[in-house]
Amino acid sequence: MEISSILQGGYQHPLSRTWQGRQLNKSMLMYPIFITDDDDARVEVPTLPGQCRWGVNRLEGFLGPLVKKGLASVILFGVPMKCQKDPHGGPADDPNGPVIQAIKKIRQLFPDLYIATDVCLCEYTSHGHCGYLREDQTIDTELSIARIAEVALAYAKAGAHCVAPSDMMDGRIQAIKRRLIDEGYGNRCTLMSYSAKFASALYGPFRDAAGSSPSFGNRKCYQLPPNAKGLARRAIKRDVNEGADIIMVKPALPYLDVISDAAELARDLPLACYQVSGEYAMVCAGATQGVYDLRTMAFETCESMVRAGATIILTYFTPQFLDWLDEKP
Repeated sequence: MEISSILQGGYQHPLSRTWQGRQLNKSMLMYPIFITDDDDARVEVPTLPGQCRWGVNRLEGFLGPLVKKGLASVILFGVPMKCQKDPHGGPADDPNGPVIQAIKKIRQLFPDLYIATDVCLCEYTSHGHCGYLREDQTIDTELSIARIAEVALAYAKAGAHCVAPSDMMDGRIQAIKRRLIDEGYGNRCTLMSYSAKFASALYGPFRDAAGSSPSFGNRKCYQLPPNAKGLARRAIKRDVNEGADIIMVKPALPYLDVISDAAELARDLPLACYQVSGEYAMVCAGATQGVYDLRTMAFETCESMVRAGATIILTYFTPQFLDWLDEKP
């Protein structure tokens, strides 16, 4: 046998196997959590096993044990159930709304926990779309990005370490960055862009959890077509140029090639990916049916994202990983 044919000597030991590439670790994990406007709520989401909508009064008991295990960061999604929604997403930056109240509560309870906030209007608009609509029901981009920047600034002022616009409106990264700078938050708040967010069938459980399904139509005119590799690359480059501090690809597993592209196009920036609700639910469903072991498949999927170039993974498996990573040889 040729010398160049012998590879197994390099990974015959458990330790040497860890040297073959970057490893998943706790600091990479960002936990998506749903915050509702019932302060004492703990409402299970049937399509997202193990996930709940949480009221701010429950956050200490919910997050405290996870922080002790090494939870480093969360991203907050508001789930307004009681407020009066309007065409302009007025409740999004309500000082008494769930997100701003949760930011302040978490900063008080867990000062070292990194807080990112999703920035979008869809959960708060009466029509369920991610921006302002014209009379003909098309998106008014200029008004939308001005409003989204306003919401992002409100979260930064409340104490968020990171604002993460997920709306996919053209120009919103530049608008948010400019607003943060003008208000003195340019150096105090990270801007993480959902740069390559695809119009995916994998968002169903999230929409159940957040109550954010559009009341008519779909979001295909602003989220990327699944086959749009070139558009994804252009969006990534645009958002880098507009001032994004972190780039994100969403969903993750079906778009590993885009994560790899992003690692090359934005090589000087941290790269996030979102293992979205449908991905998580599929992994859980397969394990429930005995197709594979849950822990093994959770690692395999997330390690594939790290292999593709991700340095941050938003995943609902975060609580399990906090235990699994301590157990892994």
